[in-house]
Amino acid sequence: MAPKTLRGTVRALIAPALALAATVGPASAPAHAAVWNSCDQWGNTTLDGYILYNNIWGSGAGAQCVWANSGTNWGVWADHPDTGGIKSYPNSKKVINKPISSLGSLTSTYRVAVPSAGAYNTSYDIWDTDHDYEIMLWVNHHGAVGPLGTAQGTVSLGGHTWNVYKGNNGANEVFSFLRTSDSTSGTVNILPVLKWIKDTKGWMGDETIGDVQFGYEITSSAGGLDFRTDSLTVSGG
Repeated sequence: MAPKTLRGTVRALIAPALALAATVGPASAPAHAAVWNSCDQWGNTTLDGYILYNNIWGSGAGAQCVWANSGTNWGVWADHPDTGGIKSYPNSKKVINKPISSLGSLTSTYRVAVPSAGAYNTSYDIWDTDHDYEIMLWVNHHGAVGPLGTAQGTVSLGGHTWNVYKGNNGANEVFSFLRTSDSTSGTVNILPVLKWIKDTKGWMGDETIGDVQFGYEITSSAGGLDFRTDSLTVSGG
């Protein structure tokens, strides 16, 4: 579970202030100069219709810097200590703002490069506009990380097979779908996942999907690790 992006600003008001070292640090740069980069805790920008967000929201975080060549080609360097608790969720977000019943399609493609050390997951984070429901789709994970809630079985949806978990973080319902095998590239048909939650399980109504985020939920990355999104698309409506 990860309260982030739109919820990140609220978290900024209640989370302990991070040390200065958490907002400055040597970003791992792409081969050529990036269009945008930031080491600020809440650094963000809009590129090509996507909103990029550094988003260091957890307590005890270290340094993290994000760079972007575009809204769909970007990366992050993070040096978070080997302690428990989520430190950050750097991500790229596409705004949808349509009820599930009004969506004709909602798909995404991804291609990433992730480290073989640390503790993290690479995930989609999908929110309704009221932030009552959070749908996470983990396409890979490494280290001591796990989903919130209790296991609900396995289901094949949207071109992948997932282990499903259902829980509540005290602020919203969280539905987590963990791919049964790790992947660094692929296509996800998101709409069948939303319809399964709504129609098959009845866990939520005809919610308005506010945005689809894709990024890295990082718990630890001691010594500095690189996470790279080589390509990303979110399309449909």
